[in-house]
Amino acid sequence: MARVLALDYGTKRTGIAVTDELQIIASGLTTVNTKELIVFLKQYISEENVELFVVGEPKQMNNEASESEASIAKFLISLEKAIPQIPIKRVDERFTSKMAFQTMIDSGLKKKQRQNKALIDEISATIILQTYLQNPS
Repeated sequence: MARVLALDYGTKRTGIAVTDELQIIASGLTTVNTKELIVFLKQYISEENVELFVVGEPKQMNNEASESEASIAKFLISLEKAIPQIPIKRVDERFTSKMAFQTMIDSGLKKKQRQNKALIDEISATIILQTYLQNPS
């Protein structure tokens, strides 16, 4: 089997998480400057076998797309052109940032560490990936 890579896309930074090759465990990988994201992904897939990208889909409480969806849609077009061989699935990412922050508190991270937005993005990507693994359809 191959890995699944999840992205918590942001206009400045993108959190990235990845599964093990058996697609059992979701782990935070890194946070990348979004301007360098396609280059990072191309490099990563040249070294690792990736079969799917899972990208967070931000929605409002009324189930409508959030404002950030427009920038994500543009990115997805670029991603499909740059890496057409890997399919993309979307996963509802409501509350992932809050869940990530709570995870940091529960883990005992100090206040200074919890202010690390890059770490929040990486944990959010991990939560998106875990959500996908629990319900892959």
